[in-house]
This record gives sequence, C-alpha cells and structure tokens, in this order.
Amino acid sequence: MNSGESPQDATANYGDNNHHEASQPNRSTPVPNISDGKTATAMSLRKGVSGTIFEAAFVDPAYSWPPAEGQGKNAIELQASTALMRSAAHPNDKVDDLDDDEISLTPSMMSSDDEGGSSRNKHKSKSSKGGKKLFSCFGGARNQVVGKSDLVSAPSYGSSSEAGSSSFQQPQKRGTKADRHAERQRRIIAKKKKRRREARARERYRRVPEGILIYRLDTSDRTITLVSGPSSNTDMATLMKSMVIVNAKPSADVSRRGIVLTGAKGEVHNLVACEQRTAIAWLESMDMMLANKLNDATKAAMEDQGVVGSKQHSSQKSNWAKGKESKLSQTERDQIEERYVNLAAYSNNLIRAGAFPNNTAAAASGGGAGKGGKATKTAGGSGGIYYTVTQIHDEGEEYDEETLESIAKRRAVIKDSWDFFRMVCSLLRDKRKYDEVFRKLQLDPVYSYLNSMTGLNDPGDDMAMGGNIGADKPISQMHIANYDNMSNSQIAQDLVRRAEVALPSLVEICKALAGSLGMEEVGVGPVKDASSALRKAEKKYEGDVLKVTDYCRALLVVKDFPTLLALLELARDSFGPLIRRVKLSTLKSDRNAKPGGYRDCIINLELKEHICEIQIHLWPMWVICGVDGFRHYRHCLEYSTDTFGDPYEALAGLDRKTMAELIVMAEEAVADMPLETLEWYHEKFILDYFAEVGLFLHHGLYEWAETTLRALIKLRCQSPDIGPEHHETITLYKYLEQALRAQKKIDEADGVAAKIAENKQLKKKEKVEAEKSLWDQWVTEPFESIVDPNKKEREEEERIKKEVRASKKAWRKIREERFKFLDAN
Repeated sequence: MNSGESPQDATANYGDNNHHEASQPNRSTPVPNISDGKTATAMSLRKGVSGTIFEAAFVDPAYSWPPAEGQGKNAIELQASTALMRSAAHPNDKVDDLDDDEISLTPSMMSSDDEGGSSRNKHKSKSSKGGKKLFSCFGGARNQVVGKSDLVSAPSYGSSSEAGSSSFQQPQKRGTKADRHAERQRRIIAKKKKRRREARARERYRRVPEGILIYRLDTSDRTITLVSGPSSNTDMATLMKSMVIVNAKPSADVSRRGIVLTGAKGEVHNLVACEQRTAIAWLESMDMMLANKLNDATKAAMEDQGVVGSKQHSSQKSNWAKGKESKLSQTERDQIEERYVNLAAYSNNLIRAGAFPNNTAAAASGGGAGKGGKATKTAGGSGGIYYTVTQIHDEGEEYDEETLESIAKRRAVIKDSWDFFRMVCSLLRDKRKYDEVFRKLQLDPVYSYLNSMTGLNDPGDDMAMGGNIGADKPISQMHIANYDNMSNSQIAQDLVRRAEVALPSLVEICKALAGSLGMEEVGVGPVKDASSALRKAEKKYEGDVLKVTDYCRALLVVKDFPTLLALLELARDSFGPLIRRVKLSTLKSDRNAKPGGYRDCIINLELKEHICEIQIHLWPMWVICGVDGFRHYRHCLEYSTDTFGDPYEALAGLDRKTMAELIVMAEEAVADMPLETLEWYHEKFILDYFAEVGLFLHHGLYEWAETTLRALIKLRCQSPDIGPEHHETITLYKYLEQALRAQKKIDEADGVAAKIAENKQLKKKEKVEAEKSLWDQWVTEPFESIVDPNKKEREEEERIKKEVRASKKAWRKIREERFKFLDAN
C-alpha cells in the first residue's frame, strides 16, 4: 500500500477477473477497491457535514447463521482474533516499536493507539464492538482506549495519519536544540503510529470468517459499502457492494436481524445482521438519517452512482419526519443522533465486558443448561468482533470525562425507566393470571354456594358496594386504659409484645386445621415489628395502630373451594366464639379483587386478648406468585397498575428519542438470549421480549413486533403449562392482530381475529356447561323454601336462588365423600 493510500483503497473493489483468488476460504489476499478508488468515508470530512460511521458483520445470503455445530461463536471469534493479532504484528509489515500493550489477548481486544505524549486526533471517535461494542473516547492521553475495531476505522476517515500528527503541520518557531530534538522525536513517534495503523488496516478484513460480510454505513452521505471480501460460495451477481440509501425498514426475517434497504437507483437488498443489536442500531440511525434533507455529500454520492438530478427522497418514509419530530432543527437532529449512538455504544461496551450477570439470572429463572440441555449464550459474539461506531465531528470538538459521565447518567435514567416499564408488564401479566384463575375457579360446582355466603363483620373494601376502607374497619385491637398516656410507637411495641404471647396458641390452631384438612402449605409468623405497624397505620388507618390486626399472623393454603368450605365449617365448630371476622368479600363475583387481582379469605380471631389473623389462600392463586404475592400486591397498590387496561399504556406520551433509547435497554436485557435461541422455559427473557414488543409497536417497528410475537406465541403453545388456548397466548394473538393491521396485512389479521373470537366462544361454552351441570343436580332436588340462614337479604332473581341450592347440594355430596369427619363435630 502506498503511503498516501487509505486502508480502504487497499481493501475494496471486486472485479470478475480476480474473483477466484479473492474468494478462497481463508480470504487472505488484500481486497481491491469496491468503490473505484473512492472511500465511502471521504464525504464525512466535508466542512459542516456531521454524521456517524458504522461497520458491522452481516450474514452472507449463501450461508446459514448461526454457524453449524463445531463452527460456533467461540471458534469464529478465536479465528478472527488470531488473524488480527498475527496480521498486526507480522514482521513483513515492518511495524516498529509494537509495545506489549498494543495488542491484548482479552476478548474485547483492547489496544492503546497513542503514546502518552501524543496529540489528540482531529476527529474524535467512539468505537464499540458489535453486538458487543467497545466504547472509546479520545479525551486525554491517560484516558484513551482504542478498540480492536479501530484497526481500520481510525486511519480511514480522511487521512488520519495527518489528523494524528496535525500538531506538526503548523509552522513553529525554531527553539533550542532540545526543542528541535523533541520535535523530531514526536514526528518519529507519529510515523510509527501511522505505520501501525496502516498495517492493521491492511489486514483487518483479510481473514473474515466464511459466511460473514462487513458493511460500512456513513450517515453523513447515506452510503453503505461492502469493505470485506466475499466467501467461497458468495453469489457475486446479487452481492450488494454499495448504494445510496433512500429507504430502510425492518424485514420479516424470523431471526429479527434483517433490514430491507432501497437504493437511489431503485435497487432493493435485504441485509441480515449477525447480531440483533446491530440491526436495531443501524435501522434507527438510518431512520434518523433519512429524516434529514439531502446535503451536498449525499448528492455527490448519488452522482457517483450515476443518479443525476435525482429528486429529494420523501421524508415521510422516515418516522423521524412525522409528528412533532418533523419540527426538529438540523442541530437538534444531530444532537439526538449523537446521544443515541453514545448510549448504544456505551451499552454494548458494558455487554462486551460482561458487566451483566444475565447467565445467573437465566439459570435462576429456568433458563440455564440444566433445563432442556441448552446453555445460555454468553456475552460476546462473532459478529461483535467486527463492529465499530465512529462519529465525525468538526475540528476542535472533544469528549472529556464529564461527557462520559453524562452518558453514564443518561443510561442510568433510561435503565430505570426500562426496569419500571418491565415491572408494569410483569405486574399486569400476573394480574391477568389471577383473573383467569378466578374465572376458572368460578366454574367449581360449589362456588355459587360460597358466593351466596355472607362473612362475619365483612362489609368489604368496595365503597360502591357499601364497604369500608381505612379507619372504618369494623374490628380493632383491645383498647387498654394505659394507652391513653402512651405514644403510638409505645402502643405498637406493646401490641407486638402481646402478639408474641398469642403466637403459640395460633400455631396450635393452625396445626389442628392443617392436620384435619391436609393443607397444601402452612406458615406462621413472624410477628410484625412496631415500625411496620406504624407505617401501615399511617397509610391505611389514619395513624390508628389499634386497627392493625395482623401483628400475629399465619397463612394456610387450601387446595380448592370445597376445602375452603370445610375449613370454615371446622373453624366455626372448633373455635367459633373466638372468631371476630370472616372476610370473604374478595372471593365474591360482584366484588373487586385486591390491587393486583389477588383474592383470598381472612379469619380474625382473638387469642390471649389479642386479635390475630389467619390468611387462607387458594392453591391455584397462590402458585402464581407464591410468597412474593404480597410484593406484587404492594407494587400494584403503590403504582396504581389496576388503572392500566394494557401494560403498553405506560408508554403513552414518551417522545421518539426516549423510545429509541428504551429499545437499547431492552436489547441490553436480552443480550444473552437471541430470539432464535429462546426456549419456552426462559420466563425471564420471554417477559423481556414481551416488553420490547410494546416498544416496537409504539415506535412503528411493526415487522419486528410481528416477528417477536410469532416467536412468543410458538413458545407459549409449546409450554406444557400454557398451550394454545391459554389466556396469555390469546393476549399475544391480540397484539399480533394489531401489528398485522398496522402493516395492512388485513387477511392475516382477520385470521388472527377469528382465532381470538373462537377462544372467546370456547370460554362461554365452558360456563354454560358448568351451569348446566348445576341444573342437572337441582332438578332432582325437592324445592326448598328456606335459603341459607347465613345469607342476607338479596335482590337476585329466582334463577340465582335455584343455582345456589344446586351448588349447596353439590357441596353436600363432596362433603360426604371428602370431609365426612365434619359430621363427628
């Protein structure tokens, strides 16, 4: 390579005459220039033009990805790393003074390209690796980190050798002999650095593994260019070598890594990235790019492609040219692009460095190798080793530690927002589970009888139904005269002491109940501490600590409604005089559930002059969240999630910039689990992808929303605990219909709508059959003129009364079969 020749001039254009040699499997020969001697990045150096340059690995259409067994991620990364190291330090390249810290064996392949006394580069660079990007910022000699990705990009953007030694191009006054000697030494160092960069650039894309193509995107002139050689099976007739982009959209590729590009000449190509994050970052940047007006650099690039006098592309093709984003100035657009690229690069650097313990989380959620025999994917990927992002700035602009700190703070804010949105999705998912479980529980033959019962001191919590909240609670702890002279804190501490005295008696009662009925799960204590009681009193009872009745508490988990009825009867017969309240209201069909959808029964009884609480949970409800059910309830209460009919409503009002940044965080969350490797038992990642679907739908990425939803539906159908008719699967179908209609795929959307309607009819049929079963029992029963004595005055029609009687008869039959011991009481 000539000293004045750019690295891309030595690594580009394929003519048919040299195709055979260039397409050998080891791909070790230098690559001729694809763009006829003109580098795609040269335009970025025009005065006043700013943009971002991306380089990334894409899949050769002639090959499958991921590679076949035995040629996986680790093997390709090792091959690429070894080739780069050998090429950079090869003695034939005559590279002088390669310091020990220039090339590293670490996965990130970090290297330092500037000695401590060198000047700053003219163009500041943020490099990052791939799906695993390495973020670098030329902010100062001690803080400079240049990724392996800079082996080609650093010297290519407008003769970086000149930029790297720009301080030597200005005329300087002759100083002392020592000054002149120091100046010569600096020039020597600069030349050595230049030779190192050129050597690395010559070799970087020589040995790209089979099946990978490296493309460069320059947003300053809208060009995309192939910078690596073809593989042995590459179809040269259809290979996209370069184009000026006028439109970009997600493709329907099942891997969700595809981008459909349309060129200025009308040509259409589908690129499939090696990493999900590559496709997302590139498409977002292209969308931002296409919202800008044509600049001189883009017009010149079009002329180079033979497109003369072309009309300006329609800005309506870009989502960034719609709505309030269409009113942004060019300066604002440049700032948004810069912040987005900064965040994406910073995030990918963290992923590449293995900063997130996703494997541990996956294993904890059933996503490890122990289930299904498949291990989770680790950070780092073969595509990532070729990924770089470089922003082009005007001379004089610099990034310092303060800027890096600002990027980190912005990521922290967006990460918190993502975590909150994901939590909302989780809470509403569990609420739907509770609602579905309660729907099925109501099909139990004994439910109508239970629904007709009235609890003791149980007006409920629904004010609209005559219930009470807070200070109107009908029961409270015993008031002692000494409490008149005590503070709330002292009263709470005394109640804690009384609870500890009553706890042994509560334990004995729970043992007796569990032993008689064969409980699914039993738990007692611990006693609520005084500080927790004070907080609850302030929040619910206007500071009255006597209204807190769960200092001493226990829980029982029953199998079903018949077991609950048996427990209530056994409690009435065993310690009826001690019972102060039986709360059944949340189990009633006409009453609201607790915040978050949970429903249970509560019995309060007085032991040792202290009111205790027994929580009775139904196993189908309990198994959804287990002991974390209270946390679910607390979060739903705190964030009022019941006001959301749809978890995606939490995204309402967010601007496009924030939505794009949230997608970066979503991809960070699923970094270790690409969509095509997802299994039905990876619950943590399934929730992540479900939340990301909401971002896609709100961001206009309907193709990727559709692809993700189809994958999730398939996984839910494969799950032995869910299946195709489960409410979660049907919910996914509803979002799929929305994504299809947004793409104007009307026939497919109508087919999905028919599937949803069919499921709705199936549920109605289940209810009708359950009611029919009750009527079959009722017709054989003689008409009774007296209803349940515990039932208060009601205004239901005669049909409901008959249904209750039929249900009561069903309960008697079950009682005879399963709980005959109750007759002994």
